[in-house]
Amino acid sequence: MTGPGRADADELPVGRRVARWRVRRRMTQQMLADRLGKSKSWVDKVERGVRSLDRYSVVQEIAEVLRLDPAVLLDARKPPPAAATGLDGIDALRAALAHYNERPTRTLPAEQVRRHVAHAWLTYQHAHYPQLLRALPALLDAAHTTPALLVSAYRITASVLVKLGEADLAWLAADRAITAATGDPIGTGTATITVTQALRALGRDRLALTAAVAATGTAADHRVRGTLLLQAAIAAAGCGEHRRAEDLTDHAAMLADRRTSTDDPHHTAFGPTTVRLTRFLTALHLGDTTQALDRHEKAIRHDDWPRLPAEHRAAHLIDAARAYLDTGDLTAAAHTLTDAHTIAPAEVRYRPAARTLITDIAQRGAAAATVARLATLIGLTR
Repeated sequence: MTGPGRADADELPVGRRVARWRVRRRMTQQMLADRLGKSKSWVDKVERGVRSLDRYSVVQEIAEVLRLDPAVLLDARKPPPAAATGLDGIDALRAALAHYNERPTRTLPAEQVRRHVAHAWLTYQHAHYPQLLRALPALLDAAHTTPALLVSAYRITASVLVKLGEADLAWLAADRAITAATGDPIGTGTATITVTQALRALGRDRLALTAAVAATGTAADHRVRGTLLLQAAIAAAGCGEHRRAEDLTDHAAMLADRRTSTDDPHHTAFGPTTVRLTRFLTALHLGDTTQALDRHEKAIRHDDWPRLPAEHRAAHLIDAARAYLDTGDLTAAAHTLTDAHTIAPAEVRYRPAARTLITDIAQRGAAAATVARLATLIGLTR
């Protein structure tokens, strides 16, 4: 597998880039228009290329609303700046990924490596990211002697890197997982889940959709197949394909309804709850924030919501908090973000998307006093 090409994104006119980033920021055209003091028609014409953006000051204003460097809209090859997390360990993990195919510095019994991998999954699911970053370089080194465990080690690595805004590095780790899984259908399926997550983090929804759909054909395990369908649905929504996103989610829902066990040997968390949360995300990506929040509120009332891993619940609540903020409900946004911090503090403290959200809420007034205190706690206030 080769790295995700960017030629098609580079050739997009600036209006299409505005549209792409507006969708990624979970905004409708009306929301963007309101924040710019423009009409919805004006935004629509810009995105379709009918109206050109020939004044840099206007590009700057749009970029500010979309929380981007203006250069990202003018040059798609420039990645958006990641928010500083203050979290050590990324450089060590980057160095570990650079040691590909080198002989491990130490050889451990396979059962011991298996225990280390299992512990790493638990650490990830509890969102203990500082500890996980410290452990991953040694784990990657030790797992090189056991391909099945190496797939898991790379999957965990890619997953945490997506969380921390290191999408390019996450793509590298996910691609390594695919290589390590050669000849293992289950391993290839689980690795492809991580590939699609990294591709979506890079803004490559079309490639993510293609990869996920292709992998469903060979995924023998129903949990892996269902998760691939959900990843494909989210990617389809990111591409603006409403009907396809719904069909893919419905297909996954049928697999989830046929579950006979709550076991999760491949760490997918697949089940009815993840289907519900995917319905929330697809509505959000498609710009229907009202429907998304309705789906969110129903999902968290189900009895199986608390059974999801802490990182999964907190990540969902961060997305829901952004949706509340986009509808102008500052109080609900603040409470939802605070709930996420209670469930998994590191999910909120270290993810760039969450830190940006904290800043946005904290700057909007006294209704978000608890979030203002959180911003001070993690060093986001000046």
